[in-house]
Amino acid sequence: MKQPEAAETVADRGGWVYNGKRNGIRTYTNNPIFKEAFMGESFDFTIEELGNRNIKSPIELSNVQGDFIANYVTDSHFIRRSAEVVLGEQTTLTKGEVFECAGPREMIYFMPSYVHAGIVSCGGLCPGINDVIRAIVRCLWYRYGVRRITGIRYGYKGFLPEYQYQPRALNPDNVDSIHKLGGTFLGSARGGGKEVGKIVDAMEQLNLNMLFTIGGDGTQRGSLDIAEEISKRHLKIAMVGIPKTVDNDFAFIQKSFGFDTAVTKAVDAVAAAHMEANSQINGIGLVKLMGRESGFIAAHTALASHEVNFVLIPEVPFNLEGPNGFFHHLEERLKNRKHAVIVVAEGAMQDQLIKKVETDAGGNVKMADVGTYLRDRIQQYFDERKMEINLKYIDPSYIIRSAPAEPGDSIYCERLGNAAAHAAMAGKTKVIIGLVHNEFVHLPMKAAISERSHVDPEGNLWRDTLDATHQPTLMVNQFEQPPAASVGPPVAS
Repeated sequence: MKQPEAAETVADRGGWVYNGKRNGIRTYTNNPIFKEAFMGESFDFTIEELGNRNIKSPIELSNVQGDFIANYVTDSHFIRRSAEVVLGEQTTLTKGEVFECAGPREMIYFMPSYVHAGIVSCGGLCPGINDVIRAIVRCLWYRYGVRRITGIRYGYKGFLPEYQYQPRALNPDNVDSIHKLGGTFLGSARGGGKEVGKIVDAMEQLNLNMLFTIGGDGTQRGSLDIAEEISKRHLKIAMVGIPKTVDNDFAFIQKSFGFDTAVTKAVDAVAAAHMEANSQINGIGLVKLMGRESGFIAAHTALASHEVNFVLIPEVPFNLEGPNGFFHHLEERLKNRKHAVIVVAEGAMQDQLIKKVETDAGGNVKMADVGTYLRDRIQQYFDERKMEINLKYIDPSYIIRSAPAEPGDSIYCERLGNAAAHAAMAGKTKVIIGLVHNEFVHLPMKAAISERSHVDPEGNLWRDTLDATHQPTLMVNQFEQPPAASVGPPVAS
């Protein structure tokens, strides 16, 4: 098939538009609501600081290599944005090509005995939130000697006086075992982040010096707005974000916490769907997984389970009807193998299903339920052909989101929380902690929330997924006349 040019509507792809390729990510969009501008943008990854660091850290480390003592991290330690290199003479690196390394600094900004730290978790649940809370508290308490740590209850709403949610004092004793539990020790909620003035008023009243925000894209956008208001008021409060998205789609970040646990739990759901399908006449197991704009969980689950026959994700276009449509290939699969397992990401087909753009309290576009839609359409298709099927539909989303973190995620969360505490004590602000090339780094909030990561339809992850499922490379019919390209996103009312 001819490779589409940037901004060209792809023939026979039902309105899908190629958005270009950045950072090794080739992306298509099928819904102008979610269209991302990937071309022609540059970033400055310089991290803002509250001021000069003049206080010696109470953490005793080393600056000497080879003395068997763990070392401090300096502001001259960086990680390349791209792992790709070419031989020969190299150009001088700029701040747009490197990320500042995270970790403890020898000199810090805040006097630990004066610090009052706040922690807030916002948005939906995700495995590992409690692990992050625990890590921040223990690092501040044991490593720096901070004794005033406050948990803000139920997200940003916990700052707003009209809700009257009382903050909760945190210490190593009351967070000691919370990593064994799912959910969030502090409670969570969507919304409230737009009340920036009230939130900063509350932070001043609490005399906070730093705030750790655990949340997704909307939470971190709110965190940046709060940080900007703090700057306008000339306050010395560090804003440090820990990115929480089970979809694993934060820009630039290698992996978000909770993702590995989500895949582990999703594999269990697929195993149940496969058992049901394989035990029935023309059995079909349909599993809907998280993935509003990206299909990372769906693809990884297919690779891990070895039992998925079709994966449907937002990034890869597909038709339902027609000679090369999904239903035709599903029918052929049933005729040949007598059962099938399908995994669909929640963001698939939204260009066709969303009739009116509405948003939730967190500012996210409300999605139509592609799982139940596919369930009903599949049943209708085979009923019309008088072909007996037995379809079982499973949506494990809330079971996954509320689960405690698996060991791999728990380790990751511990290290994220530690890195966040070190950044705040050093006076870093408007910063998000992330993993890049297996190193923890500081990312400017503005850059981290500027775009989303997507599965590359022409990359190795999707190619390996196709190898695992044996599904057709592209389930799209050929049309003589391509549909018109979308010009721009509609505005949510």
